[in-house]
Amino acid sequence: MVASVPCERQIGKILVVVHQRTSTPGRIGMKLAARGYALDIRRPVIGHPLPERLDDHAGLVIFGGPQSANDDEPYLHDEIDLIGRALDQGAPTLGVCLGAQLMVRQLGGKVTPHPEGRAEVGYYPIRPTAAGIAVTPDWPDHVYQWHREGFEVPAGATLLAESDGDFPVQAIGVGASAFGIQFHPEVTKAMMHRWTVLAEERMDAPGAQPRSEHISGRFLHDGAIDAWLEAFLDAWLARDARERKAAAE
Repeated sequence: MVASVPCERQIGKILVVVHQRTSTPGRIGMKLAARGYALDIRRPVIGHPLPERLDDHAGLVIFGGPQSANDDEPYLHDEIDLIGRALDQGAPTLGVCLGAQLMVRQLGGKVTPHPEGRAEVGYYPIRPTAAGIAVTPDWPDHVYQWHREGFEVPAGATLLAESDGDFPVQAIGVGASAFGIQFHPEVTKAMMHRWTVLAEERMDAPGAQPRSEHISGRFLHDGAIDAWLEAFLDAWLARDARERKAAAE
């Protein structure tokens, strides 16, 4: 059964794709619901269907997961195709970690592991480019990461945020309303504790941070991440807001 999370003052639906049976859209989902959007949550990994078009949705968010964007799974190919349809329609589209990597695959770019097997698991510094600042000016200087693969800037995309670390490309934009981000602004305190307990082996990878640094990093950096996410979601949904305003006039 496809999950649907309603809201009291619904202004539209956001199609949300997650990659495990118990995954949630976290803080991004909460902020979208607070803006008046209902969440149409699909889990293709357990057989949930994806729509042919997004005419009934105000936007699409594809979240992360333990899979690789290079896995030869039919449901991942379906998600890549869905991203292509969303881009063709000009629908607001957001890929988070694996979702961003699937977007890159759809655009013909490469998603690869670090050549030395390194990972980003914890809080790491990033900086916006001029194009990223044009989207929203106040980017956090550290973000929460949980990945072992990175991606290049594919043809047709613009680099929005970068890093001097093991994975230089941190955010891309495609047109006016499609974005891919390597990091995880959706992670709540509860999600962090769950990830660092249930997947503690990820913190043994070269480059990963110990659990204590995840917890201390949240105290240091999460306020800036939360403030950035508020502004970023408004920028991402600006096209939908303009269309609703025009329809009401």
